[in-house]
Amino acid sequence: MEATLETQQKKLCSKHSAEFVSSSSTSKVGISRNVREGVLPINGLRLAPVGDTNGWYIYAGEELSSNPDFFVPLHTLHLDEWCPPIRKYLGLGPGWRFLVAGDYEDVWFDESLLKS
Repeated sequence: MEATLETQQKKLCSKHSAEFVSSSSTSKVGISRNVREGVLPINGLRLAPVGDTNGWYIYAGEELSSNPDFFVPLHTLHLDEWCPPIRKYLGLGPGWRFLVAGDYEDVWFDESLLKS
């Protein structure tokens, strides 16, 4: 991971009193296809990592779909092609969420994400 990106992630974690938990560039996120289309807002939520995933699920728009094909796997490295600005949030640990739309940003802890 680029030192500057990791520095950005650690700074964001510090700002929100969140533990920094790295998301390696070879790990996978679940992401909705509409993120690549520029739909806003962009929502992210982090569950506990499992296998080769880092626990992040990222989607665009107001609604989280229950369609089983809504999320597709994507290596974290490829987020540069899909939506580079969200990479700075990927150091937030499990239980954290974010919502961004242009200059608007909201970051919060959601304990319910830690319950199975």
